[in-house]
Amino acid sequence: MFYKSIQGQPCYGMGVGIILMEIDMPFPPGTPGNPSGVPFPVTYALVKGATHEQMVRPDDPELAKAFVDAGWELVRQGVRAVTGNCGFMVWYQDHLAKELPVPVCMSSLMQLPLISRMLKPGEKVGIITAHSALSERHLEIASGGTIPPIKVVGLEDKKYFYDLALKKGEMEFEKVEEEVAQAAVRMVKEDDHVKAILLECTDLPPFAAAVQEAVNLPVYDFMTMVNFLFSGVVRNRYNGWM
Repeated sequence: MFYKSIQGQPCYGMGVGIILMEIDMPFPPGTPGNPSGVPFPVTYALVKGATHEQMVRPDDPELAKAFVDAGWELVRQGVRAVTGNCGFMVWYQDHLAKELPVPVCMSSLMQLPLISRMLKPGEKVGIITAHSALSERHLEIASGGTIPPIKVVGLEDKKYFYDLALKKGEMEFEKVEEEVAQAAVRMVKEDDHVKAILLECTDLPPFAAAVQEAVNLPVYDFMTMVNFLFSGVVRNRYNGWM
């Protein structure tokens, strides 16, 4: 085996780089801010000043440059792909994909076209989002221009989720889980065309199993996205026999 250093690269073996917003909250396993739940090496770059409020309403033109700079910081660490820890970061998908020399997938929402294509004509993808401020523009970026049939439910009026993501930075896990599962149940009851669930918020993967148990539908989230992303940029040889 022969190894050669790459000038200016401080470390090696990082599969995916994750851009972090500046927020004070716990990250349980299953969220991108907790590498113990990700089954491959990751590294991080923080965008200072990128708050939750700015992710929901990205009205600062300087923030796009900060995201690109963070992406380059990760590339210099040797990552093979770049993502982020907020579904609303899809707003910066095109900025980063245009500039960086590695694949970019900034949001679980990027799975929307694929999930929709797996369903029958007329069936919908139900999106559970941290905030109903999720706009058509966010969804257009994720879908490449044409938004497939969807139904969107926001969690901003849920007390325990609000305490976690938007207010106190505290989590009562079982109560948040119940709120998210109930939101999925309500969504499916209101619209029986919903045949798959997509969790926009990167804080929601820990509750994906409970959602599936509640509605018995396929459930996709940040973790399904990042595992797909990694599986393409780092291929392993197969072991077996004939």
